[in-house]
Amino acid sequence: MPKPSSLTRQWPLIALLLVLLGCGFLATSLASYYAALDSIREGIINTELPLTSDNVYSEIQKDLVRPILISSMMSRDTYVRDWVIAGEQDAEQITRYLREVQEHYATVTSFFVSEKTHTYYQAKGVLKQVKEAEPRDAWYFRVRDMQAPYEINVDVDLANNDRMTVFINYKVFDFQHRFIGATGVGLTVDAVVKLIDTYQQRYNRSVFFVDTEGRLVLTGASGGPMGAHIGQSLSDIPGLEALMAKLPKPQSGDYEYQEQGRDHFLNVRFIPELNWYLFVDKLEDGAVAGIRKSLYLNLLICLVVTSLIIGIVSLALRRYQRRISALATTDSLTALPNRRGFDLLASQAVQEAWRNSSALCALILDLDNFKQLNDSHGHMAGDEVLRSFAHHLRNTVRQSDIICRWGGEEFILLLKDTTPEQARELGEKIRLQTEQTLIRFNTVDLQITTSIGLAQLQADESLEQLITRADRALYRAKQSGRNRLCEEVT
Repeated sequence: MPKPSSLTRQWPLIALLLVLLGCGFLATSLASYYAALDSIREGIINTELPLTSDNVYSEIQKDLVRPILISSMMSRDTYVRDWVIAGEQDAEQITRYLREVQEHYATVTSFFVSEKTHTYYQAKGVLKQVKEAEPRDAWYFRVRDMQAPYEINVDVDLANNDRMTVFINYKVFDFQHRFIGATGVGLTVDAVVKLIDTYQQRYNRSVFFVDTEGRLVLTGASGGPMGAHIGQSLSDIPGLEALMAKLPKPQSGDYEYQEQGRDHFLNVRFIPELNWYLFVDKLEDGAVAGIRKSLYLNLLICLVVTSLIIGIVSLALRRYQRRISALATTDSLTALPNRRGFDLLASQAVQEAWRNSSALCALILDLDNFKQLNDSHGHMAGDEVLRSFAHHLRNTVRQSDIICRWGGEEFILLLKDTTPEQARELGEKIRLQTEQTLIRFNTVDLQITTSIGLAQLQADESLEQLITRADRALYRAKQSGRNRLCEEVT
């Protein structure tokens, strides 16, 4: 952990740099206004807008491109194709598959529509029969006849109370490349809209998406440029009519346009995964231009100072990144605190128990025969078991309790204000739930049990001593035949 004095020693240098920078700005404040205006325009076009576009693209990619990959995987899934070819005998099978996809990948919906029966299967069951005469089903017949393997479609979702949803509709072919249906997933438009609103507020820019035909497909909550709404064409938006001739050719670029006498800077980026354009629109206003003018007009005079600032900022960022990496406290597989995170939380809990003379109990849980499960079903199955077990633990304990993946297949629960009797009751509840829960992996139902060691914090006992005693109790539970709880008493 860094020493407090390290940051303190930096303040004089930081103050000196700020003074130098301020003096540089003051010395060049009378420079040419038009030179400053040219500098800021160049900075917006060549640096700020492209950087904002890159940031928005990186964030939006995980929300829109990832579902495309999921839908692609579903369309090529041998299980889905075999089930359809076999005659769609048991609807519960495909429903369960879609439910697993929806829950595992956290999508708002998942679906499959059969070309043979025109049945719309969804994670909640059979939704309906699609019909060519039904306007709401036009998407399916459009997908069936299109050349592209998939499309992105913003539409209402019948399975979720007509909630506006971004669907990824993917064509499914049998093993002879014959069309047998369409599958895919959906995510809420609200999530993407909130992300767009966040970036608009942070960067003071307008962010929106346009398809290759020049129609707005996604905007923030307040709409697109000049309040334009989804579905509106760029040709109907003042100042943007000229872009219509350039959009059919997938290319990115920087543009300028005027609207009611106000200048706009526009960065356009084509996203091939979505077949959409990302628009980042910056309005040149007087306040921002005034601030930027001083910076760019003083560029030559403040070159040395700016270089020093960049070097210091770069060094500070590297140190900050190393510190964040060193303080990583979360287990990536289960999303539970790891040992480092547990130590930070548990030490405070022990101090509170000493100070308040309150009960504190520790449970160490170990999944029985986990190595054998890994050897029999593979490490992916083991990872799924660990994730599922962690999920059940989170849903079982209180928010005030401390839960941790201790390592491998071991977990620790630290229960505040909990007597040994209450801890034993909770441990037995977890043990029974674990024994009775089937974990679905691919087409196999996995079943596990857990052995549990229990210990109560004694007067003047350290956290390490408490865990050691709980570990001894766990060892006895293992030696006694597993799938049981043993308590360590003093």
